Amino acid sequence: MTESSPPYAGLTPDLVLDALDSTGLRADGRLLALNSYENRVYQMGVEDGAPAGNAPPDTRTPVGLGAAHVVVKFYRPARWSDDAILEEHAYTLELAGREIPVVAPLRLNGATLHTHAGFRFAVFPKQGGRPPEFDRPGTLERMGRFLGRIHAVGRQAPFAHRPALDLDSFGTQSRDFLRAGNWLPPDLAPAWNSVVDHALDQVAHCYARAGDVRTLRLHGDCHPGNVLWTDDGPHFVDFDDCRSGPAVQDLWMLLSGEREQQQDQLNDILTGYEDFAEFDPRELHLVEALRTLRLVHYAAWLARRWDDPAFPAAFPWFNTQQYWQARILELREQIALMDEPPLVA
Repeated sequence: MTESSPPYAGLTPDLVLDALDSTGLRADGRLLALNSYENRVYQMGVEDGAPAGNAPPDTRTPVGLGAAHVVVKFYRPARWSDDAILEEHAYTLELAGREIPVVAPLRLNGATLHTHAGFRFAVFPKQGGRPPEFDRPGTLERMGRFLGRIHAVGRQAPFAHRPALDLDSFGTQSRDFLRAGNWLPPDLAPAWNSVVDHALDQVAHCYARAGDVRTLRLHGDCHPGNVLWTDDGPHFVDFDDCRSGPAVQDLWMLLSGEREQQQDQLNDILTGYEDFAEFDPRELHLVEALRTLRLVHYAAWLARRWDDPAFPAAFPWFNTQQYWQARILELREQIALMDEPPLVA
């Protein structure tokens, strides 16, 4: 793969199968590409058995359970350092070792991060489940209970190699990247430049109102699509974006609807959360600020990945006139929301 090649140009089906074989698991030829853009993720059949799920780290080896599946994730080249990926793995294994339902990588041949033909990858047990139904009584409270357990562990030590989620990394750097690349249509650039500056100023004011809130190790991208629900409750998947940040980052993406609905949802989440971890109500000043940062970061993420052929195919509406008009309106709405009083713990 050359520098000018798309990041996954050499990732053929044969290479994917050979990569799994290199770990000691034997691929049986069943291969299904799963919905993922940042990385490449495949569900694969294995011949000799299935990984032992959330077993303790030292026993996470294949066992003879007949034909089964694993999930293999190939990391985007140059995105994370090896140390950052291994820190993600260590965090999820730490959580799994405390019987918290996260999907952690398998330790195969003494390692969780593997390399084949220049691609780094990890193997995970396949976890079944369905989307969580947050309108069902008790669901959000159970979500809060498990997030409280995750955060209780996350507070015990800092990340050394994973970045922080903050105004600079998600906001300022994203804005500057979009400006430098001339992604905005000339007739909309002045309006977007003005509104994004105003929005990031408002984010800074929200952080000032919240004060010196504590940061911890987070899931980082805890939206409903990264939760699989079973009769036993939630299973948290995809810690690829785990970062340091305020606890409310893992809570606000579970809120939806009008303010009254979000208040009720927050009450349910915190009822379970505070069984295991204390929540600082000052962090509620950050809910709309964090939502704003995510919106700006998402636009920059699409722009940064535009040389990957999967992105123009999956997001054909990006960088159109209508797209940027909608982003300007969206940021104006966020500015107004950040002026309103926060939700109440």
